Amino acid sequence: MEWEQHAERLAHQVTDPDSRWLGPVAAVPRHELVPRWWERDRSGGWALRVGEDDPDAWLAAAYADRSLITRVGALHADHAQPDDHPEGRPTSSATLPSLVVSMLRHGRLGDGLDLLDLGTGAGGLTAYAAARLGSERVTSVDVDPYLTGAAAERLARLGLRPRFLALDATAEIPGTYDRIIATVGMPAGPGLRPVLGALREGGRLAATLARTTMILTGWKQADGDVVGRIERDWAGFMLTRSGDDYPPELAELFAHAREAGGEKTSTGRYPVVNVDEAWEVRSMLEVTTPGVETRYETSGRTRTAYLAHADGSWARASAEWTGPPEVRQGGPLRLWDTVERIRTWMLAEGGLPLYGADARVTPDGVVHLSRGRWQGTLGAP
Repeated sequence: MEWEQHAERLAHQVTDPDSRWLGPVAAVPRHELVPRWWERDRSGGWALRVGEDDPDAWLAAAYADRSLITRVGALHADHAQPDDHPEGRPTSSATLPSLVVSMLRHGRLGDGLDLLDLGTGAGGLTAYAAARLGSERVTSVDVDPYLTGAAAERLARLGLRPRFLALDATAEIPGTYDRIIATVGMPAGPGLRPVLGALREGGRLAATLARTTMILTGWKQADGDVVGRIERDWAGFMLTRSGDDYPPELAELFAHAREAGGEKTSTGRYPVVNVDEAWEVRSMLEVTTPGVETRYETSGRTRTAYLAHADGSWARASAEWTGPPEVRQGGPLRLWDTVERIRTWMLAEGGLPLYGADARVTPDGVVHLSRGRWQGTLGAP
């Protein structure tokens, strides 16, 4: 299969002409890392795509700057049958190359430095890093042994042999490294401690924080703190997981939110928004009200957003197109009121203070944020 011109085009699309990553992106046959993947069909379900069945579509998908979903729930596309239609959330993917390159840049990699890649996925970041740094300098970790095994086999066919480890990075990480890049959403608090322990003094961390789109970068100090900032660009990565699939979501509470009358009914101030795709709002919501789950659906011109929290709080906001929504809420927290306060703050100030904020991560995994007079934390007990 003649893939080289496709990889060359992709490399020029996602890097600059003088970038040190142009060569690695152009040299890696990305299609070989993603022989099968999932796509949404017309009904909104997941449909299997097999590269060998349509080589032109395979090349088009693999060398587009897009993420390819490789695992939904507990079913990897490599193990699926044509009539399989899994349900659940995506649990692994081949991340879009421009975002991979962005994270590599944030990692400030250089010759002679050891890299830990958290979140092997399809192996794209690992491949680019090994192609530039040398395989002996790269370790890649994923909780799923099939992912690490498949990536190891596919990269070996390309002449790349980094070290792969199948383990839960929120529980343990053997060894220490000069650079750590996480392409999964890392939980602040105890789940971040192993990552901090694996980073050498003077080393650099580049990671996204779970349930946010914030990219945290920082350098490890002699006292064990990682000091840096929240970058002014953003990324959306899947959450880390400790098992074969994500824990059950707040299904019963969302079902209740769809039908319940609510303890409080009001008219919202702003049009209904898909909170997960309103990245600044979603990130600030996680800072102010950690652990909120969100859903969004449309029916004709009607837009409805749902929020739920493990403490029993829930909210439903529904409106015709951009009209003022009817809001119903219940439980100890008024979740939609929190969303509206954040949106008011953003409009009044022209933005939120998250991106560009100073960040300090203490050894307990708590992320301390500040910008001007604003302060916030993630992962505090």
